[in-house]
Amino acid sequence: MSVIAIAPAEVLRQVRRIEVRTRRLVDSRFAGEYRSLFKGQGMEFAEVREYQPGDEVRSIDWNVSARMGRPFVKRYVEERELTIMLALDLSGSSRFGTRARFKHDLAIELAGVLSLAAVRNNDRVGLMLFSDRVEHALPARKGRKHALRLIRDLLTVEPKGRGTSMEAAVDRLMRLLPHRSVVFLASDFIATDVEKPLARLAQRHDVIAVTLEDPAERVLPDIGAARLEDPETGDVIEIDTSNPAVRAAFAERTAADDAARRKLFGRLGLDEIIVHTDHGYVDALLAFFRARSRRPHGAVRTGPRGALGDAALAVESGAVPRR
Repeated sequence: MSVIAIAPAEVLRQVRRIEVRTRRLVDSRFAGEYRSLFKGQGMEFAEVREYQPGDEVRSIDWNVSARMGRPFVKRYVEERELTIMLALDLSGSSRFGTRARFKHDLAIELAGVLSLAAVRNNDRVGLMLFSDRVEHALPARKGRKHALRLIRDLLTVEPKGRGTSMEAAVDRLMRLLPHRSVVFLASDFIATDVEKPLARLAQRHDVIAVTLEDPAERVLPDIGAARLEDPETGDVIEIDTSNPAVRAAFAERTAADDAARRKLFGRLGLDEIIVHTDHGYVDALLAFFRARSRRPHGAVRTGPRGALGDAALAVESGAVPRR
């Protein structure tokens, strides 16, 4: 009996709900975008057929032509099959959200869309969940049944760790993926010591960073004295949010962290999709598909309202007021 068959009824209902919601998106909005973006890893031989006017002379199979007494050409097709790996950060900071959903809820739906898009295109898709350790790993396979198992695992795995270890995550990914794959790495990237593991991962694989954000992490509200707890370490601090200097220092730190992350991803050649708990992921993911398909060189960065260029980055950082 499969794992899906023995899952509790409520979990099955949640899996079905996510499948229905995400499949509608895959069918209506992501179908062509996904396939046109993730091309195959090369060309594979399909058949030999008789030469027709207009065929490339270099494709003539001279051995077959000599045996048959007339020209034949080799025909190749794109080797379409890919491996998509979804790596999600389940550390304490991902269980945060002040809008309709937590950051990890956003990541679960995004992963559902990508897994169904992958199996629809006959690609393999796998899953890895991590915190300060690897919490769960599901090797990449094909098929709808496997995609539903993946969504079920997203809903039911409870992390034991609270912190974030990008090194532990990358170590497992490198063992899970012997060949070049597409890795969607979903995290808020609120962690130290991420450069070396990310660089190692990017050397072998096509890495797409999915940055999870919540508005409350970016703007400190004026609510007077407040006690804040770090969800990963448990450390507690007390601050006076009514002090303009405190709010300004918070804004500067946030802008500096954003700039450092953009600089790191740019240096490593990582694409980035920024998703917000108040905007969802649909527009950002569509913008990413379209921007990357048009990109001749360089990394792509998209946000909840579309592709982010220099002007958009200035608005995001507050240097230019929104209209």
